[in-house]
Amino acid sequence: MSDAPRARNVTDVNKDHRWALVLAAGEGSRLRALTTQPCGTPVPKQYCSLHGGPSLVEDAIQRAQSQVAAERVCAIVAQQHHRWWSTVDALMQLPASNLIVQPRNRGTAIGILYSLAHILRLDPEAEVLLLPSDHYVAEEGILNDALSAALKHVEQAPERPVMLGLQPDEPDSELGYIMPGAPDAFGARGVSRFIEKPELTAAAQLVRAGGLWNTFIIAASARALLNLFLPRFAPVVMEMQVIVGNALQTKTSGAGWPSIVDMYTRLPDLDFSRDLLEGREASLSVLRVPPCGWSDLGTPHRVGETLRRLPERNLSRMESRLQGYINLAAQHAHFERSMMTSL
Repeated sequence: MSDAPRARNVTDVNKDHRWALVLAAGEGSRLRALTTQPCGTPVPKQYCSLHGGPSLVEDAIQRAQSQVAAERVCAIVAQQHHRWWSTVDALMQLPASNLIVQPRNRGTAIGILYSLAHILRLDPEAEVLLLPSDHYVAEEGILNDALSAALKHVEQAPERPVMLGLQPDEPDSELGYIMPGAPDAFGARGVSRFIEKPELTAAAQLVRAGGLWNTFIIAASARALLNLFLPRFAPVVMEMQVIVGNALQTKTSGAGWPSIVDMYTRLPDLDFSRDLLEGREASLSVLRVPPCGWSDLGTPHRVGETLRRLPERNLSRMESRLQGYINLAAQHAHFERSMMTSL
């Protein structure tokens, strides 16, 4: 029998460059009616549990680990949330270089750019799966199949970021929509346009016309994502790359952190959807995801709608085994009772 090493196929090599980035630096201000502790301190929603089990950020990390090797799962968190993320085992078990801490919130686009600068220093050929940390999914298997298809699409068309658009089961005015365009050669469609939080009547028309819920789950080569920034924000990209590169070289001494803090004081606030994706539809693709019980837990209404679709729960029992900082199901029940008594 030959002792020669087995030749690796192209898929094996590509998987070596697959990364996942869990987006966990947001404030979750629209959900504060449910996420504020009795002492008055608001807890970022990613560190809360939907109904007594793992926190939402832990669910997102597990989702990431279903697609990429554990050593290539990253998460971006906020320095001001240290008291919460420093106690989450799933975050603390990430490689130190994969826990990306930003000094303040400058919007989703800056958080993604900052993370890309880190990942590209680790792997210039990285393909990245962006995963928000405020999602609930009833049937993870269906979503996992779609995530795998999105990463496969990136292998075949690395220059085109691909978004996951969920097939709606009803109109919803609190979600954004993607209108698909013509099919591409790899099983996805082009993006015709984005519609952000339409009125309910307009949302119903979009659903009938084939509109998809925008999950903000995106797969792309890191370079393709970086290229989205360059036409309008090239100076920001170049400064970010230089300062992050220098900071990573001096990470053991901590000397680079003050330069990152200083940079963040000068950066603009940028939203990834509004400032990067809108107007760039021709360079994007979208994959349709079948209904899988997905929900964006962005508002009390969205939490309530999600809970109404779940089986009956014993909330007192769930509170006793709570892993996240706040049980959103229990909080929502209190919220509804208080709303009723105030009428």
